[in-house]
Amino acid sequence: MTGSRSHSLYHRSSHRKGSLPVGSAGRDPTAARGGPRPPANAPANHALHELVALSRALFGAPDEVEILRLAMDHIAAAGPYSAEAGYLKVGGDLVPSPRDGQMPALAVSRRVRELAGQDGYVTVPGRPWGRALGLRGLEGLHGYLVVTSRSRPTKAERSLLAMLVRHTAAALSVAFAHRRRREDALELHRLREERTALQRQLISVVAELGYERAVHALMAGAAASGGGEEAVTRALHGLTGLPALVEDRFGRLRSWTGPSRPVPYPEPDPVRQDEMLHAVARQAGPVRIRDRLITLIRPHGEILGVLALVDGRDEADEHTVLALEHAAASLALELTHLRNLAEVELRLHRELVDDLLAGTDEASAYARSDAVGHDLHRSHYVVVVQWSNRTADESFAQTVGRAASSVGMRSLLTRRSDHVVLVADDRPHPRALYEALVRETGTRSGTIGVSAPSDSLNDIPHRYQEAQRALDVRRHSREHYGTTFFDELGLYRILGPGNDYRELETFVHEWLGQLIDYDSRHQATMVETLSRYFDCGGNYDETADSLAIHRSTLRYRLQRIRDISGNDLANVEDRLNLQVATRVWKIVLGGPG
Repeated sequence: MTGSRSHSLYHRSSHRKGSLPVGSAGRDPTAARGGPRPPANAPANHALHELVALSRALFGAPDEVEILRLAMDHIAAAGPYSAEAGYLKVGGDLVPSPRDGQMPALAVSRRVRELAGQDGYVTVPGRPWGRALGLRGLEGLHGYLVVTSRSRPTKAERSLLAMLVRHTAAALSVAFAHRRRREDALELHRLREERTALQRQLISVVAELGYERAVHALMAGAAASGGGEEAVTRALHGLTGLPALVEDRFGRLRSWTGPSRPVPYPEPDPVRQDEMLHAVARQAGPVRIRDRLITLIRPHGEILGVLALVDGRDEADEHTVLALEHAAASLALELTHLRNLAEVELRLHRELVDDLLAGTDEASAYARSDAVGHDLHRSHYVVVVQWSNRTADESFAQTVGRAASSVGMRSLLTRRSDHVVLVADDRPHPRALYEALVRETGTRSGTIGVSAPSDSLNDIPHRYQEAQRALDVRRHSREHYGTTFFDELGLYRILGPGNDYRELETFVHEWLGQLIDYDSRHQATMVETLSRYFDCGGNYDETADSLAIHRSTLRYRLQRIRDISGNDLANVEDRLNLQVATRVWKIVLGGPG
């Protein structure tokens, strides 16, 4: 029995009236009507009759509070008694029962508690006899009845009182037992419902764990199958029914499994791609952006790519999210492994290229090229790439490598302080690599120099110088940007590599110095006129047209050139040297065009 519940029952029942006639015990009902007097033992028989009726009422009472109230209301059935107080044991404490709305005296309550479960005398003013009688059952004390009498009870009356106490205690035991059974039944029902809920929850957890293990095993198997990203997107599409795709961190498609693949795939916008990456990185778990459910492939915090599901109808549930997260974890391991392999391969490539450019023995170079899967037995070209707005750092080297791969160049790559070097196994296309790098960098301010073909590994250091020379010539030409091949330089192939132009300046000054000075003093264009004359093969009409002057004006200028320089254009030696000098002045030294 719980204390609070019994206490509430006590308050609900305390106002009820007794089910038996109050005060009828010990009185002869015929005396009031003047009838014949009953036999001598009539009061005792009547008291027994009253106690039997009370006993039936006690055992039929709905709860403990009502039992105690009935006992107190009908205590007079046992003799000249009055019920001073009643107590029920609730939660280890004795709770008093009001009598006619009055709580028992504090002295009575204190005395009852002092008895500690034993019967004992109780002193009540005006009552010569008083007892606190314990209401006990098999489980112990149920409460107390405090009974007083106007006179000392007879032995028979004490027996009747003891009988009433026993019946009350027995009724309380039954009531307590019924309450315990009800409470036990309620508790059992609660426990059964709780067990059912736990079983359902356990079944759900087991099902979820089973699904999660199955997804994990499927994704791990796809990653370990050697199929790479396509194997993972294929497994993810099979699980979810949604198109699955992988992009690199720049937004370029790497793998797509499922219907509705865009052809061609949209070219990524670098600004929007960075905004998307930052938006997803700030969230925990997959993020919906328009019709895609996106998660990052981000081992150790570094973004290697993007995994997404195309979910235009918003069908994704928690199982879809779980599958996407497991697929991303598998891809993180796969891409990390591939990146580590790529970094090792790249390091081996660069070490090989560095040795080739510096000069190395052929046997070692061939063995190392076989190890990295590159055929050095073919003719090779050295390609030097420089971009004016990019330093030759690792990022730019990767950009050059991607661009070369995109146009089908098979090459080895390394970098120097201000340029990137490729050793390619075929002659590059005149424009393809340059245009690919324009797309990658977003600017056309780049220059590419290509060497003549090298049929021997021992020639590669020299070919590297040729490529640098072609790059320098292009950078100092009228069209600074684009691709220049060394074997197309013509006359400039005899000019030495490097950035020291002192010898060239001396040669130009020797043959053109007087004309350059004249042009500077008079704001004239004698050197340019001579250069155009040679470019047009000495044709007067073509030269005049290219300079937008009259033919007679051209003749005058050529005569002035003879007079100022002291050189004869009809002389083969003078003509050759003047033509070379004008070419060097215009292209190599950057003279005005």
